Amino acid sequence: MIRLIKRPTPSRFWTAATPVLAVLLTMIAGGLMFAALGKDPVAAIRTIFYDPLFDPNFASYSRPQLLVKAGPLILIAVGLSLGFRAGIWNIGAEGQYIIGALCGAAVGLAFYPAEGWYIFPLMVMAGALGGWAWAMIPAILKTRFNTNEILVSLLLVYVAQQLLAAMALGRMRNPQGGGFPGSRNLSQYPAASNPELIAGTGMHWGVVAAFIAVIAGYILLQRHMLGFQIRLSGQAPRAARFAGVNPARLVVFCLGVSGALAGLAGLFEVTGPAGQITIDFNSGYGFTAIIVAFLGRLHPVGILLAGLLMALTYIGGELAQFMLGIPSAAIQAFQGMLLFFLLAVDLLSNYRIQLGRPEVA
Repeated sequence: MIRLIKRPTPSRFWTAATPVLAVLLTMIAGGLMFAALGKDPVAAIRTIFYDPLFDPNFASYSRPQLLVKAGPLILIAVGLSLGFRAGIWNIGAEGQYIIGALCGAAVGLAFYPAEGWYIFPLMVMAGALGGWAWAMIPAILKTRFNTNEILVSLLLVYVAQQLLAAMALGRMRNPQGGGFPGSRNLSQYPAASNPELIAGTGMHWGVVAAFIAVIAGYILLQRHMLGFQIRLSGQAPRAARFAGVNPARLVVFCLGVSGALAGLAGLFEVTGPAGQITIDFNSGYGFTAIIVAFLGRLHPVGILLAGLLMALTYIGGELAQFMLGIPSAAIQAFQGMLLFFLLAVDLLSNYRIQLGRPEVA
């Protein structure tokens, strides 16, 4: 028989080891999936994890893209991790990402074709405020009417997607675009663009903001009273109330910060790599960031490493589609396996496995 024995305290070893074990199990299960699709599993895993970094034929392009892909994932995941640690579940970061991009792009397009140093900072503020405002909807409904923030934030993603389509086809459509959906290309508007800061590295202001968010998140959680309240609320809600923690304020703060960071990620993406508002602008970063947050153990430094790893699967997945003909749905399933296995093996952090029959009292 197999029995699960509750540990008195979570195992520090398994807490650190489970992300590594989850990655290894994902490689094994992913390899089996690729083999079932008629592809060479070893070649597929090598193409996803090794070739983008070390193959000279691809590394010159793939390495800069690593930061481009990781920036929004890290930025969103750091914000989500604060709420997840406090037991506040914001599942709608994808919607906040979209609204942040719409608000920031709207400010830039409103100034077109003027030039001025103040335009991009205004766009950054508009992007953060847009994501924050969209996150305040589930926050206010949660604090005033005790609604479920999971459902509200998730359903608002689909509302944001419809607003995105409406803007791309309507008020934000490029008047010189020949009737095609999509806004002007902001990357060609110097006052509203987010170019590389160091040529050939992929480093832009969104990546800088992600690193700042990691540092700020670490300081908040480890060195600030508010961080202690966040951790206490997630681990012992009743003790947190006795300690004087205001649950409503915590909900507003955590959802607000995660929404603002998701909005910033959307703004930096639309002014940089994406370049314009389109119907399919959203690329699932808000949902993938949930995997990044948990793969990083809800710790800012862990999220930084997990974001780079997940960005590698994005780049390697695209390369595998091109080189090996692997379907995009299989790559998405491969990425989803990371969260599945992480949640599965996370059981070892709180339980130990005992083999054999239970002793008779």
